[in-house]
Amino acid sequence: MDMLNNGILQAAISAKGAELNSLVLDGIERIWQADPAVWDRHAPMLFPVIGRLRGQVYELDGKQISMPRHGFCRDRVFEAVEADALHVRYRTTDDEETRAVYPFSFTFEVEFALEGNTLVKRHFITNRSDREMPFEVGGHEAYNTTLLPGETMRDYAIAFEGMDHLEPYAMDESGMLDLPKGFLPLEDGQLNKRPMEVGLDTVVVDQLPVRKASLVSRKSGPHVTVEFADFPYLGIWTMDQAEDTNYLCIEPWSSLPDAHFVGRKLTDKAGICIAQPGETKQLSYRMTFQ
Repeated sequence: MDMLNNGILQAAISAKGAELNSLVLDGIERIWQADPAVWDRHAPMLFPVIGRLRGQVYELDGKQISMPRHGFCRDRVFEAVEADALHVRYRTTDDEETRAVYPFSFTFEVEFALEGNTLVKRHFITNRSDREMPFEVGGHEAYNTTLLPGETMRDYAIAFEGMDHLEPYAMDESGMLDLPKGFLPLEDGQLNKRPMEVGLDTVVVDQLPVRKASLVSRKSGPHVTVEFADFPYLGIWTMDQAEDTNYLCIEPWSSLPDAHFVGRKLTDKAGICIAQPGETKQLSYRMTFQ
């Protein structure tokens, strides 16, 4: 476990999955602590795909290839190649196991850096193949929603800037996106219902006028603001269960998960990123804690 501390934020990040395990501000833990009775992860890394594939496969060079949900990096042990009190940078590269499901040569690096009360997460994707490489990358940070005494999850909402409604994608029972989009009113710019309460596993949106979303409490105010200028899509998720889960995920995504309205190739997917041979793509987002 790598520990970062700038006197304001204290972060703990695991080399397994390059996953943020803890973020403490003012003595209060802000990241979900992976209770196995509810959901046993903190903030898994999504690469080189986001979500499930339709039929669990995609097509490449006329072949069907199976890929795990969210790709393979969330369970992969990264190497820490740089580390000090304010930042850590992890790296993983392709091997025989990855090439069996994603036949490309790549380097994937993830950097976490503290800047005041902000944690910056940067992704560097390098194509070491001799052909163009399609990929997706996304975050899955789960933020605690019962931080202070007397609060419940019902006191928390996701706030959007300059919006009075969302237009989420429809979704079938298997988690595949569909059309037409829905219409989801906001209350004072806030989504105060969990996804399952609006009939969705995940609220998936795009075309936000401002790529920013905040977790706020009606009792104690804003708690974290996620700014994701490099990511055109956003998912809002928590486990579907009757009682409060006590966390909400704010997930910046580079592309849409699989959908009924796209083809079977990765290059058919909405928003897919393409790295040319030898090219490095960088995508970042910022988590500012209050």
